[in-house]
Amino acid sequence: MTGALDLGIHALDTSFNYHGFTSHKTLAQIGSDLLPHFTVSTKVGYFPGPNRAEHSLEPTRLRSALEQTNRDLGRPPDLVFLHNPEHSLRVPDHRPGDMLAQACATLAEAAANGMCKAWGIASWDPSRLPGLIDKSMPTPSVLMVRAGLLVGISTLEAAGAAADAWGLNSQARWGMSPFGGNARNPVWGRTDPRLFLKPADSEPSTAQAAFRTAYSLPRVSTIAVGSDDPAHLSELLDALDLPLNAHAVDAYRKLLRDRQPSQLA
Repeated sequence: MTGALDLGIHALDTSFNYHGFTSHKTLAQIGSDLLPHFTVSTKVGYFPGPNRAEHSLEPTRLRSALEQTNRDLGRPPDLVFLHNPEHSLRVPDHRPGDMLAQACATLAEAAANGMCKAWGIASWDPSRLPGLIDKSMPTPSVLMVRAGLLVGISTLEAAGAAADAWGLNSQARWGMSPFGGNARNPVWGRTDPRLFLKPADSEPSTAQAAFRTAYSLPRVSTIAVGSDDPAHLSELLDALDLPLNAHAVDAYRKLLRDRQPSQLA
């Protein structure tokens, strides 16, 4: 947290289920003097189960998680995401449209009651969302989805379709996991994402090029990344102004669409 603040980063993203369901309490205890300097986004949707975490969109459980989040943080979060709603929406014999609408209404009500300042949707696989969205359900403030060169075309297009269906502007579209979960994955040693950048005064690193390109796959305004290495954060911040080759990105998207039109990822 100190390293992030030193770099000028004042936004922190976490989740109810991170760190063994103790992330909020840990942040409040260890970073109590630092937390007021951050806007905090978090997520609800996963709950402790008898053997492993379980997912639910049940309104009572979501409200309970929000209440605990407020207690553990010692403040209302600035933004609460409905965490991977697709996990419960694919359950057989349920009405997914009604489930999504009720969960959205629960978070919208929480925001209206001061339990959070705003709410959103964070989805690892948004492919089901566009077909379930209708104008009668509340509209999230933010949609956060996977971003980057390792994201399949079905996810990219579903993310855009869901954001369009909710009428979300460019600032309300966020990304996550731009390196597919690990910036040190061997795949980054076998590819050169600098192909998606225009020539610059200095040679960017592979990580910088992949990060900058992720803002266009899909098009997002903000990307959440891991914060355990301040040097990595600094490197990525330096990549934000790198000139993107939009034609190369468009050609890559077309290649994904032409080669794997029915891919699910």
